[in-house]
Amino acid sequence: MERQKVSSGSPFEPTIGFSRAVRAGQNVFVSGTAPIWPDGSCDPDPAVQARRCLEIILAALAEAGAGADDVVRTRTFLVDVADAGPVGAVHGEVFGEIRPASTMVGVAALLDPRWKVEIEADAFID
Repeated sequence: MERQKVSSGSPFEPTIGFSRAVRAGQNVFVSGTAPIWPDGSCDPDPAVQARRCLEIILAALAEAGAGADDVVRTRTFLVDVADAGPVGAVHGEVFGEIRPASTMVGVAALLDPRWKVEIEADAFID
């Protein structure tokens, strides 16, 4: 099976050794995606952060030949579970009709202390 690697240009990709997404056959796996803007900045608002994570995820999916409708699972990691409401609302804006399997988990920390949310996604291209 051929593997297609998708890069988002994250400075962590070559250092840590990962791809933003990998397509293997009909499956696309998107790595944990943080709310980083191209200039390295990060908005402090958790809803804005979730929206940015999903923008990056959707771009990676598109490069792999998939879209939001192909997403079958998401995982959302929150530093503060109090952010579940606004982050969940943004998730619902994108996936409300699609309704993938989804998990939201509270974690002690993420790689950068500015990040309040990180999201990963899996897709199946039918």
